[in-house]
Amino acid sequence: MATKTYTKKQRVINHLARGNDLTSKQAFSRFGVANLRATMSTIKNQVEAYGNWKVSTRTLDNGACCYSMDYTGRVNPFAAKAGIL
Repeated sequence: MATKTYTKKQRVINHLARGNDLTSKQAFSRFGVANLRATMSTIKNQVEAYGNWKVSTRTLDNGACCYSMDYTGRVNPFAAKAGIL
């Protein structure tokens, strides 16, 4: 059986959906994403389309931009899968 290969964008979405945040340096070293700002613009349009997720940014002390994604729907699917709820 073949294993599923995820795109860079899918891997970034999965990382953020698990409650992690991400800077440009981290995105490049972990996922090979060279332009995180453009990738996050695409992701933001995709995940905020139905109102279940919200992409947010914050500036770190060193001036780097840090992205995160919060679930705003009724039940977080990752929490339900993990048995937290």
